[in-house]
Amino acid sequence: MYKEQYTYMLELKRTLDAKGHGLIEMPTGTGKTVCVLALVTSYQLAHPEMGKLIYCTRTVPEMTKCVHELKRVIAYRDEELGLSDAKNCCAAQRPESEAQADLQAAGAGGSASTFLALCLSSRRNMCINPVVMAADSDRDAVDSMCRDRTASWVRSKATASGASAGAAGEVELCSFYEEYSSRGSDSV
Repeated sequence: MYKEQYTYMLELKRTLDAKGHGLIEMPTGTGKTVCVLALVTSYQLAHPEMGKLIYCTRTVPEMTKCVHELKRVIAYRDEELGLSDAKNCCAAQRPESEAQADLQAAGAGGSASTFLALCLSSRRNMCINPVVMAADSDRDAVDSMCRDRTASWVRSKATASGASAGAAGEVELCSFYEEYSSRGSDSV
């Protein structure tokens, strides 16, 4: 650990102790990601009432790198605390029912070290509908086309007209979203 990282972590801990907000600025390559993840996740383990960490990135590759670092930090911490086993990877990488069971065990005084990490991205990065993706790569256009196929009022209009996923007169629904919706969020 470099002196600058240690100083940075001390200031970050003071911010957490004061229950304040923090803004981090360090040069590229100085270990901001691993420092914030190591300190905040350890602080959360010691202070379960702390709440959530929201870590924003600008690009999908940065998000992927952050999740990779998080996995390494959690695995190292669990190994050092003697909690490492096959279950203690990030909960986001395991089936939801298994992750929920671990969260309940941890909340019930169990010793499982479980950490739930979610990656959120824009529709442009997540859309798999070929019609939407072929039309335009502009973020606003993709958002608009996605909304035109998945918004609740559009889906209600399609249901009222007896339309199914795909083209239905003036209403075109997203077959991928309709299948997801019909199966329920637990199917993911």
